[in-house]
Amino acid sequence: MSDALRSVVIVGGGTAGWMAAVAFSRLLGPAGTRVTLIESDAIPTIGVGEATIPPIRTFHAMLGIEEDAFLRATGGSYKLGIRFEGWTRAGESYVHPFGQIGTDIAGVPFAAQWLRARQAGAADPLGRYSLEARAAEAGRFSRPIANGNSPLSRIGYAYHFDAGRYAAFLRTIAEGHGVVRREGTIERVERGPAGIAAVHLADGSRVAGDLFLDCSGFRALLIEGALETGWTDWAEWLPCDRAVAVPSAADAAPLPLTRAIAERAGWRWRIPLQHRTGNGHVFSSRHLSDDEAIATLLAGLDGEALAEPRVIRFATGHRNRFWNGNCIALGLAAGFMEPLESTSIHLVQSGLQHLLRMLPTGAVPAPAIIERYNRTMTAEFLRIRDFLVAHYHLNARPEPFWRERAAAPIPEGLAEKLALFRAGGRIFREADELFNETSWLALLTGQDARVTGHDPICDAVPIEAVADRLAGIERVVATSLTHMPPHAEALARLGSNGAI
Repeated sequence: MSDALRSVVIVGGGTAGWMAAVAFSRLLGPAGTRVTLIESDAIPTIGVGEATIPPIRTFHAMLGIEEDAFLRATGGSYKLGIRFEGWTRAGESYVHPFGQIGTDIAGVPFAAQWLRARQAGAADPLGRYSLEARAAEAGRFSRPIANGNSPLSRIGYAYHFDAGRYAAFLRTIAEGHGVVRREGTIERVERGPAGIAAVHLADGSRVAGDLFLDCSGFRALLIEGALETGWTDWAEWLPCDRAVAVPSAADAAPLPLTRAIAERAGWRWRIPLQHRTGNGHVFSSRHLSDDEAIATLLAGLDGEALAEPRVIRFATGHRNRFWNGNCIALGLAAGFMEPLESTSIHLVQSGLQHLLRMLPTGAVPAPAIIERYNRTMTAEFLRIRDFLVAHYHLNARPEPFWRERAAAPIPEGLAEKLALFRAGGRIFREADELFNETSWLALLTGQDARVTGHDPICDAVPIEAVADRLAGIERVVATSLTHMPPHAEALARLGSNGAI
């Protein structure tokens, strides 16, 4: 790289590769940066990441992706949150909703007043004050309306979609922006002073570049295979190491939520699309065999299986450096955490957005930029990890796997979060942490984390006044819910003019 980034080479397609191709071609292509993507039709992608969180809408807006066209192309559906079933005890469930829960009461945050009222027996369950949670359970959805005073103007949502179709959709956009796709397998990686000089394909061709993005999945051909960057293992915190996935027939009335259903040695996902339902079972191979996991998954299907189940082996953790030399790892090549909170695609998006803010400007990337990127991505992975670990730690299930998880040591950052919450219900968001106070509140109260006392700032308002205000919030949410059409109806409108 002399004075400008002349060429970017993306190794691997799938969701990560084509997200990167669209982002770089749209934002840097007009300045003359050439983007080449190398993938092989002979190498299958994992392709089970079908659930997302709201930041993907910001990413799509940045890239000029029109929502209706995207949903039609990918068989997508809307998502208002995740329902966790049996994570505390069998038969119990809660929703981690998107969007805002309640409103401040007399200048005091809703969470603090609700926790105080709950202790006094003057509050309903948290989900009753969330429009997204109630709409998800009721199977209703609408996009935000223009009226800024209504809860309907602040609806938080994301998507479910077919990962294979999504990659194809993005490929069409990327190639329209000038991305060149090279079909072929990589035989050799050529090292150079900056890190990677070129990759050599099986057909004998050589593809050189200034910057290389490793989107080659678990194989990590560049970041690990060539650069030997190293791996930080998190099996101690998140011991599930396998998943089995299978599609099934579509739901006639799909709920706008992802289901995460606890099982004896892990959990199952259920993701409704327009044309099918995605199903999977994440589990610990120390506690369950592949055959047992497959049997559990198939027994839990609500519709006919559309393919043979496939087993995916994985390790939880991340590369020691996400950016090494002139190579940046994205997606599975960068790291992996089970899709419990639908963060896999978000981490690709986040990695791209941080990278685009920190692109090198000279022949050699400034060490300070590389270190900043690695520090930022490591922190994001760590905080998401702690959020996932909390699901396992806060359980009262009787099976050996779950008792082991409840008794296991937890990361220091999570231990501090729990200690602060238990001492008066305080939740603090760290810098630009992905999961905000509302998400932590939904998780901690849904998983029955106990609180001693309450924030004394609440006492300025009589508890009777708080109870009245909570009842009013609940009435507004209930009224707003009646204005939202069934989710299936919202999806049906996409087939005509897409207006909802």
